[in-house]
Amino acid sequence: MLWTRELHCVREGTTALQDVELSVAKGEIVALTGPRGSGKTTLLGCLAGLLPHRGEVWFDDIPVHELPAGVRDRLRRERFGRVSDTPELLPELTGWENVALPLLLNGTGHRKARRAATEWLERLDAGDCARKRPAQLPRHRQQRVAIARALVHGPAVLFADEPAAPLHQGDRVQALRTLVAAARSHDITTVITGREEEVAPLADRAVRLLDGRITGTDDPTSATGSACSLSA
Repeated sequence: MLWTRELHCVREGTTALQDVELSVAKGEIVALTGPRGSGKTTLLGCLAGLLPHRGEVWFDDIPVHELPAGVRDRLRRERFGRVSDTPELLPELTGWENVALPLLLNGTGHRKARRAATEWLERLDAGDCARKRPAQLPRHRQQRVAIARALVHGPAVLFADEPAAPLHQGDRVQALRTLVAAARSHDITTVITGREEEVAPLADRAVRLLDGRITGTDDPTSATGSACSLSA
């Protein structure tokens, strides 16, 4: 589904990724873990086609690294979903309007987009956010709206970068569980970053990074936690 070969990325004059090779299977939930500055966010950005790099990034049979900017933008809009550590909601729009944006941008009719947005908010236990603007919602409710927006168009891949970082402990755990459960129920391939103790237990596999390199991988469902190959 998603894989890299000899991925190398330099940001602000510093090597952020070094010869990273990673493969993610269809429907798999992969957690990227490691200390701050280890390259997690950079790897997520390269996988999503957001950052310049050397090496290869493939989505199915599509060479993301070779796509023109416009085609890459359309791929992200139609096939990828993204949620970060800030909700990034448009303040002038209500909850359902924010959620419906990806559908509307892809040409979905207003009525159908509103119905889908409302259904996703209900699914994420955020139906009460539909008619409220972001300023009327606490941060953890805003984040649920952002998660619904990332999932509403049925992406093939969801990129979640520290999606629960700014939330309090109880809200963090609940938000992560809700996101992963929604991704699993809709067979959405997911790459997520966050605190190892929080995201690794929810994932099929945890990939550890340090100084821009993959240092290991664990299968939380395995009794031995043995490593498996990351190369494509």
